Amino acid sequence: MTLKYYHDNAQTFFDGTVNVDMSSLYETFTQHLAPGARVLDAGCGSGRDAKAFQEMGYRVEAFDASPAMVELAREHTGLPVKVMSFAEVDWKEEFDGIWCCASLLHVPAVELPGVMRRLADALKPGGVWYVSFKYGDGEREVDGRRFTDMDEDDLNTLVSSLTAMEVGEVWLTQDKRPDRKEIWVNGILRKKDCN
Repeated sequence: MTLKYYHDNAQTFFDGTVNVDMSSLYETFTQHLAPGARVLDAGCGSGRDAKAFQEMGYRVEAFDASPAMVELAREHTGLPVKVMSFAEVDWKEEFDGIWCCASLLHVPAVELPGVMRRLADALKPGGVWYVSFKYGDGEREVDGRRFTDMDEDDLNTLVSSLTAMEVGEVWLTQDKRPDRKEIWVNGILRKKDCN
């Protein structure tokens, strides 16, 4: 259902998101990264954020489940963006940072713990992970896309199931797109350092 939406609306979605100013969110994430850190943009959509991180000097890998979005992201970023789903993530301690901006919200609630574990496994000890969800509670379908909404408690509960991860910060923001009034819950998560 959600993949069909992005296939049918890829260019419209790209046009509506590619130029949104996300710099304030980048700052909360990148302040935890060393220069040249390896970053995964998981569910990269238009490639806007992957391109921004690449321009900041980070080594970026990106993927999205929608082939149509991947094609646009490849053109926009010049990166070899992969077509893959969260269920296919199998990296082990390879990334200093993971960026999941408005992407995990399409994962059904029942599948989220497993997806989160896969992503946590891909993060190096001491690594940082940004996540965002539309603010709310429960699951819903809107115009052919499914959403799992979260509030602060839901996000803390989800992360607490991951023994390797801890919540660094949780905060609310208004949608960065000028025509949208939605509220988002954002989180900076950290992977515990084994040493």
